[in-house]
Amino acid sequence: MKRLRAAFQFITILPAGKPVDFDPTGMIPFFPVVGLLLGGLLAVFDLLVTQLWSPPVVAILDVLFLIWITGAFHIDGLGDMADGLYGNRPREKALAIMKDSRVGAMGLVAIVSGLAVKWGGISEMEAHRSLLLWVIPAFARGSMIFGFRYLPYGRPEGGTGHDFFKEKPKKAAFIGLLIPILFSLLAGWRGVLVILVFFMVTFGMLMFYKKRMGCITGDMLGAMSEITESALFLTAGLGAGL
Repeated sequence: MKRLRAAFQFITILPAGKPVDFDPTGMIPFFPVVGLLLGGLLAVFDLLVTQLWSPPVVAILDVLFLIWITGAFHIDGLGDMADGLYGNRPREKALAIMKDSRVGAMGLVAIVSGLAVKWGGISEMEAHRSLLLWVIPAFARGSMIFGFRYLPYGRPEGGTGHDFFKEKPKKAAFIGLLIPILFSLLAGWRGVLVILVFFMVTFGMLMFYKKRMGCITGDMLGAMSEITESALFLTAGLGAGL
């Protein structure tokens, strides 16, 4: 339970009791569970605001709510990743750019684009809406486990994510992902498609990082979560206009 609370306190800004010891490697398996908690709050919030506003406005509010409860934690990583990896800069230069706290033009474009995709996907979601709003944040946070396990850390001299790479997650760390996978099946073909897109995007991001940098950083992990979440919301809204 302490590791779950530690993960919750790390990923969100919401209160979770007294602060617990920072346990980086121990909290990694609980990232999907924290995602489920976030998704549950999002689904409840969505049900409430749906009674008051039209779908486009509700989608905006949902995106803002998700930003608020996570403290825009991974969005910052998306911007830094876009600034660093855009173009053909050498690895060390890209790492230095990602470490810079300032957001450049490509970072701003990536953030705006990612949020716009989320808004578009959520505004089109109809069938199994609450269920998919619940599980998608879990998939997004779970995608980072693959990064921790299959890519080396890019800043051996130290960095915000250094402590998470002291020990590679074991295969058992992926067990938490079974929860959103199993519940997604209740959404029929749409849920199956969400699962398939999750693995496709996760694999694609890992291959891109490996080819481009040969490593991963905290910013790249955050970008992985954001890109996965945007892609899955867009997938969940597929076919609404048919």
